[in-house]
Amino acid sequence: MTTIVVVRKGGEVAIAADSQTTFGDDQKLLAGYDLHHDKIFSIGEHHLAIAGSAAHDLVLQNALRSLKSRDLKSRAGIFETFRKLHPKLKDHFFLRPEEEDDDPYESSQLMLLLANPHGIFGVYPMREVYEFSRFWAIGSGRAFAMGAMYTCYEDDLSAAQIAERGILAGCEFDLSSSLPMSLYTLPLSKE
Repeated sequence: MTTIVVVRKGGEVAIAADSQTTFGDDQKLLAGYDLHHDKIFSIGEHHLAIAGSAAHDLVLQNALRSLKSRDLKSRAGIFETFRKLHPKLKDHFFLRPEEEDDDPYESSQLMLLLANPHGIFGVYPMREVYEFSRFWAIGSGRAFAMGAMYTCYEDDLSAAQIAERGILAGCEFDLSSSLPMSLYTLPLSKE
C-alpha cells in the first residue's frame, strides 16, 4: 500500500507520498529500482495520488486526460468528473466494479487525494468526495500519518512541514511505506 497525505494551512496546500510499491504480502519495489517512483501526478494545477492497486496510476492519468471536460476545482465539480469517468473506466480500461453485494453503487475502485489552489480533497471508491479543512491521509500508513499531523498541526509549521512529518511517521512504522518522499506545495487561491 502506501502513505499519502494532504495538508491545508496558512494560505498553502501540500500533498506528499512515500515511494514504495508493494506486490502482495512479500515483495516490495523501492525507489532505487523504480524509475517512476513518484506517486503524485499532475494535471495542470491539480496534484493527485492514488492508494490501492498500482494499476490505477496510469489508468487514471490516461482517463482524466482523455475527458473532454473536467472540473477538479470544487467538491461538486470533482464528483461530476468522477461520475463521468466511471463508465469510461469500465468500457475502455476494463475496470471490475464489483465489491460487496449490499453496496449501493458500483465501485470505481479508486481512493485518491487531490491538492490544488482551491483546496484539498479526497475521492473514495463510490465516488464520495470530501473537502478537507486541515489535513487527511490514505493508504496503509494513514493512521501513523494522521497521528503525526494531528500532534503538530497547531505548531508554527507550514503545510509542507506538516505533510513531511505525516509521511515520515508512515514510513517509520508502516511496512508498506518507504522513503524517499515526494512533496508538492501550492498557494491557495484567494477566490
